[in-house]
Amino acid sequence: MSNPSAVTFDIDANGIGLVTLDQPGRAMNVLNSTLVEPFAAIVDRLEKDEAIKGLVVTSGKSTFIVGADIDQLAKIDKAEDAYALCEDLKKMMRRLEKCGKPVVAALNGTALGGGLELALACHARIALNDPKLKLGLPEVKLGLLPGGGGTQRLPRMIGIQKSLELISQGKEVTAAKAKELGLVTDLAATRDELLQKARDWCLANPKASQPWDVKGFRIPGGDSKSPAVVQVFAIAPSMANAKAHGNYPALTHIMSCLFEGCLLDIDAGLQIESRYFAACVASQVSKNMIGTLWYQLNAIKKGQSRPKGAAESKVRKIGILGAGMMGAGIAYVSAKVGIEVVLLDTTQENAKRGKAYSSGLLDKAVARGRSTPDKRDQLLARIQPTTSYDDLKDCDLVIEAVFEDRSIKAVCTQQSEAVIPASTVYASNTSTLPITGLAKASTRPANFIGLHFFSPVDKMPLVEIIVGEQTSDETLARGFDYVLQIGKTPIVVNDSRGFYTSRVFGTYVMEGLALLGEGVHPRSIEVAALKAGMPMPPLALQDEVSLSLGIHISDQTRKDLAAEGKTLRVHPGEAVLRRVGSELGRAGKKAGQGFYDYVGQEKSLWPGLGEVFPTAAHQPPQQEMIDRLLYAQANEAARCFEEGVVRSVADTNIGSIFGWGFAPFQGGALQFINAVGAQRFVERSRELAQRFGARFEPAAIIVKQAQEGGRFEDAA
Repeated sequence: MSNPSAVTFDIDANGIGLVTLDQPGRAMNVLNSTLVEPFAAIVDRLEKDEAIKGLVVTSGKSTFIVGADIDQLAKIDKAEDAYALCEDLKKMMRRLEKCGKPVVAALNGTALGGGLELALACHARIALNDPKLKLGLPEVKLGLLPGGGGTQRLPRMIGIQKSLELISQGKEVTAAKAKELGLVTDLAATRDELLQKARDWCLANPKASQPWDVKGFRIPGGDSKSPAVVQVFAIAPSMANAKAHGNYPALTHIMSCLFEGCLLDIDAGLQIESRYFAACVASQVSKNMIGTLWYQLNAIKKGQSRPKGAAESKVRKIGILGAGMMGAGIAYVSAKVGIEVVLLDTTQENAKRGKAYSSGLLDKAVARGRSTPDKRDQLLARIQPTTSYDDLKDCDLVIEAVFEDRSIKAVCTQQSEAVIPASTVYASNTSTLPITGLAKASTRPANFIGLHFFSPVDKMPLVEIIVGEQTSDETLARGFDYVLQIGKTPIVVNDSRGFYTSRVFGTYVMEGLALLGEGVHPRSIEVAALKAGMPMPPLALQDEVSLSLGIHISDQTRKDLAAEGKTLRVHPGEAVLRRVGSELGRAGKKAGQGFYDYVGQEKSLWPGLGEVFPTAAHQPPQQEMIDRLLYAQANEAARCFEEGVVRSVADTNIGSIFGWGFAPFQGGALQFINAVGAQRFVERSRELAQRFGARFEPAAIIVKQAQEGGRFEDAA
């Protein structure tokens, strides 16, 4: 049943109706039956009631409409239902367009997806000129395409090429940029001016119609047959495939919608869009992406892993030990949100170099018009480079980001604790060393936690929070709040060697090296990884993190395990790592040579690899390599979940995508197992184990799921 209070309607003295969209019980409006049904009733009135001369549509919230109701889409199992949902919405929008009276969208805030599509069906769009206001069609990020007419109205408004770019990349633009593109009719400085301009437009255009409903209409820049656009469609599929490797059906469907729809009239084009939208909704890819990148990500951001009842906190001043790449990046993201930063290193020169990293990023932002010299100077003023531990005395959080060496880290802990307040949280940005062990150097282990950032910090969205044996709930809550404060996504893991992300990431890189050791052509390995959906192939990735660091971590792990009376299970990839990194002295990208040669900005596979690891006569099929790379990661992620290293399915999936780039279209490492099916996963794992070693034996938790019928999901 529709809720009439989701929409209010008033008519002024000139007969201009004002529709205010304001769904009760929601922070933002979404397109679903509680909004669409009462709105459709107003469209009926608009068509029939001669006293209504025009319509202004706005929102009672700070945003306009942020898209379709994902809950509604996620419940759809049949393509026919998705098609019908689309067609019903579009029929209402077409009636709005063809009612013979002016309808203006007064965009007082962000309009995304279905919200922007509703605005495109209005005869004009006037937007508040607020830098926070964003307009876009981001459906592709969930494996979908705009199903409310976006793929047809946008090209008829701004041309095919610009539309293809915006829709296929899910780009969001400001109101000013939208005006420049021809997407927005006019801008307003205040809400009052916005509504006034919208009413004035209605009065000035009493018989408004859409350009595509006028005889002789031509698409700006030409339709799909015009020479310039033919060129775009000749190149676009190969460009999309170079990035997506055929793993994202929505991309192909978007191109098809634009190409086919822009050869036909608007009504036929809209129907084509509904068909491709239904194909997207029914695809496993969209189910994977919606499940993880919508539901699970939102659960994390709402604090699913945060201790309940702990008071919310904000960091005012942070101390960062070590001004290398990591420390400098943490300083930048902290200062960016207004936190005072003390950046400490062994020499003032090093500390200043760490601050200069922020300077470089900000200079680029100013040059691109994304910031101003004034804002840059304010941010830089918040970073204090120093060599003195005394400067940490009033910090509420200290993050140590020094070399992966226990003794160096212990000295940092002791020197910091000599000056910081008893309440300060002390965090280590270690990627592999167990936090409980590092906390032994601390006199206050309850305040000691791991905050593992990823490089480059300004770009990578994840922070892995590691809880030691003695870490208190309050410390975890404060770490969690800080990660949200700097705009990152936190996942919480329990303490163990390599934690979660480094441990699973290692299986991916090592499997790539093992393939090389078996005589597989290096180019084939790298291509198979990209086809698997990984953002960077394993040999290139090992170069990025450096071979010397890989060897150092392996040595450190051996030493630690020996102290515990254990031995390391040797991965066949390790011999390849030591041969290239140690014996041949090719340390990786930073040294200009690793598995690749680096000359300036260019890189190419080192020709000598063929001599060191001769290419075998028999080369494996690509799918076998893809399976090895994905199954190695998924199996290890399942073990981490089984051992309680990761605390939730959401943290495991999001950590895999945001942490090291596990194929996003698969919805994360555990969702990959769900989609394959536990039984098939166990069978394939055992086949791989028989041929390539015990590391592929399926985790016990998956074997149990295969026997009993189960899947990875968090309790609701």
